[in-house]
Amino acid sequence: MTIEFAPYPFTARQYPARIPPLEAGIDATRHKVAIVGGGPVGLSTALGLARQGIASVLIEADDSVCQGSRAICISRRSLEIIERLGALEGFLETGLPWTGGRSYYRDTEVLHFTMPQDDNQKLPPMVNLAQYHIEELLLEAAEKYPGLIDIRWQTRVTRLEHGDNGVTLGLGTPEGDYALEADWLVACDGGRSTIREAMGLQLRGESYEGRYIIVDIQLESERPTERLAYFDPPCNPGSTVLVHKQPHNVWRIDYQVQDGENAEEAVKPENVLPRVQSLLDMMGERGPWAPVWITMYKANALTLEKYRHGRVMFAGDAAHLVPIFGVRGANSGIDDADNVAWKLAYVVKGLAGEGLLDSYSSERVAATYENLSYGTKSTEFMAPPSFAFDLMRTAVLGLAEKHASVRSLINPRQSSAITYTGSPLNMPDQDVWSAGPVPGAVLPECPLTVFNAANGSPGHVTDLLGTGITALCFTAAAMVPSQLEVFADSMREKGIDLAVVPIAITRPLDPTSRCAWDDTGRLFAMYGAAPGSVYLVRPDGHVLGRWQSPAADQLTAAVEHLLQRAAK
Repeated sequence: MTIEFAPYPFTARQYPARIPPLEAGIDATRHKVAIVGGGPVGLSTALGLARQGIASVLIEADDSVCQGSRAICISRRSLEIIERLGALEGFLETGLPWTGGRSYYRDTEVLHFTMPQDDNQKLPPMVNLAQYHIEELLLEAAEKYPGLIDIRWQTRVTRLEHGDNGVTLGLGTPEGDYALEADWLVACDGGRSTIREAMGLQLRGESYEGRYIIVDIQLESERPTERLAYFDPPCNPGSTVLVHKQPHNVWRIDYQVQDGENAEEAVKPENVLPRVQSLLDMMGERGPWAPVWITMYKANALTLEKYRHGRVMFAGDAAHLVPIFGVRGANSGIDDADNVAWKLAYVVKGLAGEGLLDSYSSERVAATYENLSYGTKSTEFMAPPSFAFDLMRTAVLGLAEKHASVRSLINPRQSSAITYTGSPLNMPDQDVWSAGPVPGAVLPECPLTVFNAANGSPGHVTDLLGTGITALCFTAAAMVPSQLEVFADSMREKGIDLAVVPIAITRPLDPTSRCAWDDTGRLFAMYGAAPGSVYLVRPDGHVLGRWQSPAADQLTAAVEHLLQRAAK
């Protein structure tokens, strides 16, 4: 049950339904890729494909971006992905950055946590931004690719046929019905996925009994942006309450429905609003406020066993449902999109065999289980599923004020970048490394000076990545070793998008191409590198392999291992 009181401080554009030219009731164009679902995951997938030059058609049942309270927290890793997709500026302009939060037991603060943040970073660890803003900003980026992203609004999937050569979708619109054919389908259509249901697939895992009321209110306040958690607060004894500040004076409040409460009664305004007022009184917020949205949420820890089924890939909530605690839902979906887009593009281009898509499933299923492990711990702490759990939580909260050693048990374990430790694509280390990202990890950020021809400007490691594979070459001066030039030339002859970017210890005297200077003196040590070291990085920013002094054939073998795994 969902109740709206007043519109959010955001007006969504509405889009009409559109039927393309047809031949015998079928879209006259057979599409390379169809995407079902126009939320953050579907839009990110379309943008990731467009960035690789691959066209897609995106099917969305609604006539606008979403309404209401959904995802609200975007992680640093997601912001890195969004920057590559061309939408970062709006996220940083509109969103509210934060670095930590506080937890209270009754009326006592028992935890003040901070997320990793130092002067190496380019982006904040977390930004609060409502999903309607997220979708609108991604949509604005998608509209910059009119020839590559075709969005079909007010279009519902009514039928699915899938086989070895592609899929056929039956589509219904207010203007009439038609069919559409595509070589590949990415299902991003949410927790109640029509595609998943049509294929007879089921999510496996655990659904929790605890229910939460989600309330969005408008309130002007100078309180800083941080995650607030209240356990057994005086304003709502026996419950757990979470509070997040959002842009435009919107506040998100989540509180637990207590055992024995009737869910239908608990969500009614006459029962919700007094609890909100009591919470605000406890927080010392005396200003006027107005409710905007009330709904109910139930935590689930569920996943498909695999995310590739022939020509159909699943991503986001269509593939997995992660508890909201730890903000891993939308962030894990954006990570799915980042992973599947470049791999699907490489397959469509003929650069890689279809087996590359199996690594999408294995990597992201493993990531989901890692996210679920953290999300489950947080959920069980927020809403203990048994008397024993409740007894343990009460003991931890009671001890935490005076005993710092137990406070880590209260930590909400916020979303962080996943390392694909067991990925079949990884090239195992053959050299000894004192530091640096292992194969499967994302690149740790570090400031440096970036040169394009003769112009040097402040930048960061992630600024060096392009649309394809990147070889980060550590050098004394910004010169590419001859064996890397041989390697790069051989890759380009095969049509593979590969860039060699030298990173120098000293300032380049005559930078004639793209290179970087470790002007802070931090990067070489951080990466365990010396002149001659090379990191090969995938299009999604994960390390493929690293070598202290590689030969050209070692690097070639690594790329062929990445692209030709299907043959094995």
